[in-house]
Amino acid sequence: MSLRKVHNTEELSRRSVLKRLSQGTLPLIAALMCLLIILVLGAGAGITEREAPGDIVATTTPAPGKADVPNQKPSEPRYPISGYFIAGSSRDATNYKKLADIKEFGGDTVITFGTSLRPASLETIPSDCVIDGRNCASVAADSVSVNRYFTFLDGSNWNDTALKCPRDRKVTNKGQSYLLLVLPAVGSSCNSPNGEYDVVVTGGSSSSASDPSRSLAAAATKLGMKYFAGMPAPVKRKDLTYLPDLSYETTLSLFTERFLQYQASANNVGGLAGFYHHTEMPLTDSLTFDSILALYKNQNRAIKRILPTRQAIVSPYIEARVGKSGISAEEARLGTKRIAQTAEGLVLNIAVQDGMGTGKGGAFTSREAGSLVDPFAATIVGNGSWGAKYLAPNRDYYTAAAAGTVGTNAVLWANLEGMAPATKLNTCGDSLRGQTTKARIDRQLQQVANAKKVISFMWDSYFTCKGTGTPLKGQVERSLTTPIITDTSFRPGTGELQIVGFNIRGGSARVKWTGGGGQPLEKSAVASDSDATYGLRRGLNPKLEKITLSVGSTTVNASRVYSVRVINGWGVESVEFHSQLP
Repeated sequence: MSLRKVHNTEELSRRSVLKRLSQGTLPLIAALMCLLIILVLGAGAGITEREAPGDIVATTTPAPGKADVPNQKPSEPRYPISGYFIAGSSRDATNYKKLADIKEFGGDTVITFGTSLRPASLETIPSDCVIDGRNCASVAADSVSVNRYFTFLDGSNWNDTALKCPRDRKVTNKGQSYLLLVLPAVGSSCNSPNGEYDVVVTGGSSSSASDPSRSLAAAATKLGMKYFAGMPAPVKRKDLTYLPDLSYETTLSLFTERFLQYQASANNVGGLAGFYHHTEMPLTDSLTFDSILALYKNQNRAIKRILPTRQAIVSPYIEARVGKSGISAEEARLGTKRIAQTAEGLVLNIAVQDGMGTGKGGAFTSREAGSLVDPFAATIVGNGSWGAKYLAPNRDYYTAAAAGTVGTNAVLWANLEGMAPATKLNTCGDSLRGQTTKARIDRQLQQVANAKKVISFMWDSYFTCKGTGTPLKGQVERSLTTPIITDTSFRPGTGELQIVGFNIRGGSARVKWTGGGGQPLEKSAVASDSDATYGLRRGLNPKLEKITLSVGSTTVNASRVYSVRVINGWGVESVEFHSQLP
């Protein structure tokens, strides 16, 4: 909660004047003049937007907001991650508890992966999908000419509202539930002009189970959270496995329509915020990935038409490794713009994967470019410095991505990879990746602060597995109040220092620099202003905060380097943050 701005020294001065007036120790005229001067100085003590320095200046005029009282312990810590990828369950109680745990942890959004529409044959149809002892797809094909068979085995218990055409049917056999859709090979009605049809076997859950998607949407609705359901997607090509197989694009488009119509009829609740495209691509403008952009565009158009108030999420990944077809920040900017142009009128959230869990991106500062990569990244890129192994730090890619969304209907999110490359020291069950650490995630968060929202892959099981020690969720909870500095701006001439970050409010800072004469200098100062609404009022991450303090007029040597540590209102100190004057 925002509190009234108070400057302690000014308040003490006012009290002193009033006390003297009451004791009659000051001449009346002199006292009134003194009080007037104090009031005028106090009115001008706040920093105006014209005075805000460097790259943390607001780009739009913010709404008036109140600041926190400096030196007052904040009411609660606010961890920057607010959304998580999860695995859905067919049990309502399991889904509700998982979402309730995430909400208590500070999250408000959950996302599930989609299922692929897979080409099939009668031989690969699930053996328990049987009608009167016969293969269910074979029975559906009795009265029509079948072009192709497909499966969409999402584990959902599709209800009867999905039955749109006379040939569609529900199948229950030995406690298992399937739904058969007979789609026209030509056109979009129930009857195909050329007499050919595609048969899709969907579902594949226990007939007594809850539909995971409807169960999650219901839980999100009750808890006031947002749920993004995975969209159908094609399988990958066999020759180029990083591209989608669009040889059955017409069938996929028609099935997507039926999928969304089913969501609109059976799952149209407040908690269903939108849909997630699980077909991924690198953050690039390369024409190689045009087929993925076409897929996004077609499916976004369908979402906008059938469920016009819902949003969509795509999650392209950073590829910054040197010698691995690394993508420059400028290519990432152009790639973001091309992705944003697939929105088709809906709000498209571009959640850029930061690559720290896969080794494709690096969370390092320019000062750390010469330092060795950490042991996790070394398992992917080998031993060497951050600057030698990666084209640029993640911060540069998120800055570029933000520029790529300008003038579009897209919103920049960050998909922080909540795991690390696997070693013998960080095993996480049978996961392909390993458990990361709270300190590593804090470093990642420093790089993605300009994203409006931070989500993370993945709650199950990287945040919950015990690994070789404490689950990541527990690590975060134990150090929830740790301040994370993301940016600073220093004016030696006035001594004014502004610090932006997470959980930095209500405290003080320690600044180190080298003076103009070469002498090492260090000073601690209490924040004179603490703004908990900084990110919210500037359209950035709403959990970003800003504090302002003064170390007095000074000079800085030719290196123009300085470093900052924050001690926040909970008395917790940050790691040292190094900066350089422009």
